[in-house]
Amino acid sequence: HLLTNKKVRSYRHVREHEVRLVVAKIRDAASKCTVIDLTDLLNAFTNDIVCEAVSGRLFRERGHKKLFRELVEANSLLLGGFNLEDYFPMLVKMDIIKRIVCAKAQKVNKMWDNLLNNIIDEHARKSVPEHNNEDIDFTDVLLSIQQEYKLTRDHIKAQLEIMFEAGTDTSFIVLEYAMVQLMRKPHLMNKLQAEVRSTITKGKEIVTEDDLDSLAYLKAVIKETLRLHMPGPLLIPHLSMADCNIKGYTIPSGIRVIINSWALARDPSSWEHADEFMPERFMECGSAATMDYKGNDFQYLPFGAGRRICPGMNYATASIEIMLANLMYNFNWKLPVELMDEGGISMTELFGMTVHRKEKLLLVPVVPQD
Repeated sequence: HLLTNKKVRSYRHVREHEVRLVVAKIRDAASKCTVIDLTDLLNAFTNDIVCEAVSGRLFRERGHKKLFRELVEANSLLLGGFNLEDYFPMLVKMDIIKRIVCAKAQKVNKMWDNLLNNIIDEHARKSVPEHNNEDIDFTDVLLSIQQEYKLTRDHIKAQLEIMFEAGTDTSFIVLEYAMVQLMRKPHLMNKLQAEVRSTITKGKEIVTEDDLDSLAYLKAVIKETLRLHMPGPLLIPHLSMADCNIKGYTIPSGIRVIINSWALARDPSSWEHADEFMPERFMECGSAATMDYKGNDFQYLPFGAGRRICPGMNYATASIEIMLANLMYNFNWKLPVELMDEGGISMTELFGMTVHRKEKLLLVPVVPQD
């Protein structure tokens, strides 16, 4: 399986390498006392680790970073954009909007097709002796099982595109919202920083994945962020395969079923102070201490549940944990003067395939004094 815990752990060198690059950029900004665009930095971080895991050294050598990000953003706009025909069916007959959308979709699809074909071709040309544990990426794995599972080139391209799309936006959104909530509640940030800095050996360049298991409050902060700010609040739409009856409601076969996970996670009957950011609820002896990401509790489904649970859950949480730990370990954070004058951080959101903040997160990093 491409996204098992074992496989995810094998990519730790990718995550730690990208974390080092981000920390270096923030240190440079801190030395100059300048404001950084943390939204852009975190978006680039999640994009880069997914790209490198999918296409490996080819991603580094060919300079695909910018193109990958542009294509992922284009996909999000096409799939999650406002469709006027849904509200005014009469427009369907005019066919104007459909032609415009189809033209855009075909252009984006052609760009994806060219890029993924190049990646597959270059991987296919690699000789086996070149492979070692750090060189084998998702594309290599898919090509190695192509004959066994009778995968066509279109199958492989579809899997790669899904990995890019699902793995980039969601992790970045959670990281950004975690920082936003911690900035809005400085006492919680202080508590998290104290845990990270007291647990990690003093003077380390970065927090590594070996350090993460002992950071209980870090994991609680991430769980609480996912409760309040699920990137996909309605999950992925499902299709009923047979007629069924649930608590008196008949659901015919062939009907699209949408699960409002956002409402479940904010239901006052299930959550104390449901709209408040309280990571302590996920700590030992907290009201949600036994809950995890695996869909075992109906009121908490950030990644879905069952056979259709998000396959990238392990990869996403690994990326989020190591980045947030390093943001807390290496830096203190302040709001720019302009934001303080405007009343703080805006929580206005934009809708689409995912839900994210409208405004960029601008912060001032400060290297803590010993």
